[in-house]
Amino acid sequence: MDTIDTDRFPEWGPFAEAVQQRSPETGTWCEAWTVRDIVVHQTGNAEELARVLEGHLAGEPVQTRRFEEREQPYRAMNDADLWTAFNDRMVHLGRIAAAADELPADTDVAWTGRTMKVPWFAEHMREELVLHSWDITGDNAPAQDRLAQPWMTDHSVYAVGVPLLRRGRDILELRGDERMAARIRVDGDDDVVVTADAESTAIALAPPDGPATIETDAATRVLLLWGRRPADPGRIRSAAGPLELGRLRTLLSGY
Repeated sequence: MDTIDTDRFPEWGPFAEAVQQRSPETGTWCEAWTVRDIVVHQTGNAEELARVLEGHLAGEPVQTRRFEEREQPYRAMNDADLWTAFNDRMVHLGRIAAAADELPADTDVAWTGRTMKVPWFAEHMREELVLHSWDITGDNAPAQDRLAQPWMTDHSVYAVGVPLLRRGRDILELRGDERMAARIRVDGDDDVVVTADAESTAIALAPPDGPATIETDAATRVLLLWGRRPADPGRIRSAAGPLELGRLRTLLSGY
């Protein structure tokens, strides 16, 4: 029997443990989602990442399906079958990611209206496992340690980036020449710089320069980028004032 490639997906074990220690109906830090909803979402993620990458490998590219389409079949399953399906999709994703190792690492593959580098497909599933583990467990020390890894920030900026800001920009309803820019700083790291105007958003890493809008720790910064909030608000420090800080928090609304 094939098993999940835990060398490629080392975050699988903590995620599985978090899920299995709670009932499917238990609420999570991901607003309006239970543990079962997260498993549905993760099953759809694993399937779609493999499907799109496999299509590229076969020379038959496919469009990325919306969350609703890819998740609908799994919502109809009972809990045991859903967990089995998730394991199966993770095994398949591991196989496809291994096959894709033969491609140059800088190969671009279409994904949700943008492109991702080939290694980012497995890495994106890893980030989903880390983030949604935190959604289930909250701010325990192991979850914070996983969020704080530098690759988590890099992936959020380079592989996901602009889509993370799209919803927040729509809420802000910037008009005309209105523009906002903000820096999220972690001591010893590059700043995450986000900008938005009426037509576009941008996100990048840049050396610290001038005052930061927010100063925080590496784990909290990843949570903020994904529209989450740490349990302890004291982990966020700002002298920017309520208007600027509020606009940044709105821009960082996540998906």
